[in-house]
Amino acid sequence: MDKKTVLKLVEEKDVKFIEFWFTDILGVLKSFTITKEELEAAFNEGMGFDGSSIRGFVRIDESDMVAVPEPDTFVILPWRPKEKATARMFCDILTPDGKPFEGDPRYILKRNLDYVKKKFGLDFYVGPELEYFYFKNPETTETLDRGGYFDLIPRDEAIDLRRETTLALEEMNIKVEYAHHEVAPSQHEIDLRYTDALTMADIVMTHRLTVKEIAFKNGVYATFMPKPLFNENGSGMHTHMSLFKNSKNAFFNQKGKYYLSETALQFIAGLLKYTPELCSIICQWVNSYKRLVPGYEAPVYLSWAVRNRSDLVRVPMYKPGKEKATRIELRAPDPACNPYLAFACMLRAGIKGMEEKLKAPEPIEENIYEMTENEKKKRGIKSLPGSLIEALGLTEKSAIVKETLGEHTFNEFIGNKKIEWDNYRIQVTNYELDRYLPIL
Repeated sequence: MDKKTVLKLVEEKDVKFIEFWFTDILGVLKSFTITKEELEAAFNEGMGFDGSSIRGFVRIDESDMVAVPEPDTFVILPWRPKEKATARMFCDILTPDGKPFEGDPRYILKRNLDYVKKKFGLDFYVGPELEYFYFKNPETTETLDRGGYFDLIPRDEAIDLRRETTLALEEMNIKVEYAHHEVAPSQHEIDLRYTDALTMADIVMTHRLTVKEIAFKNGVYATFMPKPLFNENGSGMHTHMSLFKNSKNAFFNQKGKYYLSETALQFIAGLLKYTPELCSIICQWVNSYKRLVPGYEAPVYLSWAVRNRSDLVRVPMYKPGKEKATRIELRAPDPACNPYLAFACMLRAGIKGMEEKLKAPEPIEENIYEMTENEKKKRGIKSLPGSLIEALGLTEKSAIVKETLGEHTFNEFIGNKKIEWDNYRIQVTNYELDRYLPIL
């Protein structure tokens, strides 16, 4: 859509309010609302706001920012009243002199997509699987059900929640592939049909809010927290990736082993080499590392496989030999990350494998969780970082993450995460009190 089409739709659909959406460096959705009377001027000049109040943006002495709406992202929000309706658009964030703000996560993804397009002529497509939990309210982890993977539970409250959420997403032209119960109690998943990475990052932000809005409307709480329940599976955002040149899938080779091209194998090698350095971006919270432990279907080890779900990288074989279905799945990201920064870093890690012409090791189809430490060492199987501070130590030394994010966001992100770790490590937990207080 262009500006003219949006202005026409606003009149035809009785839209009174337009929310301008963007994210801070942590992927927290930010918004302010204008009325339709201000929309044409906003298209032409943008809307000014105080950037110093947004986490990771700018200092108070350089606070002026301009939000310019992207007309092609215009949708009417289905959970808001139909009369005097509310729509939303994602925004590009500019400095007062009209230049893209280097700390805008959406711009960071755009810049990296442009880099790959100009250097290789490739477009990046992604299809994430977002897992999440429903609880009775935000203050408790009381579940709505005791179901498991793909369970169909009669009169399950969440069936209607998933149905209403799917209908809301489709009303906003977001295509849903699957909706189902996941492994843990009260854990669910709504999968999105793959599209280009920028559109998908916008969709992930919309998906998370839609799930929460529909839950709130029905008197329950939805969370994308990676590991809210002890001794149960956490929530991941397994991300399927492919590179296309015009209409050709660059990962596909009809005669290649597993139908994979040399490009795909180099991309896999790049992910295996560089994912530890970008782990703090795709798993960005203290709680993220409670999920990345053996035994709960979460990846821990730097390996790849064709079917094995204990590996970091998997090549799905639902439709072997079909070009458009050939893709690579990275299983480490969780659904609470900033999708703009995550997709940018995942792309550049894989592309680095192509630039360095890395060779992928042989796939590992055995269950790595059952291997001894000596077996893993003998086969050269290394692990992802085990905590946020360990992950930050790798990120801080990473040339590829710094290049991907740019110096401003790189420094702001690491600084913010170190504060989070310091705040976490001074806490005294119930585990410590239960374990140590009676004996020490």
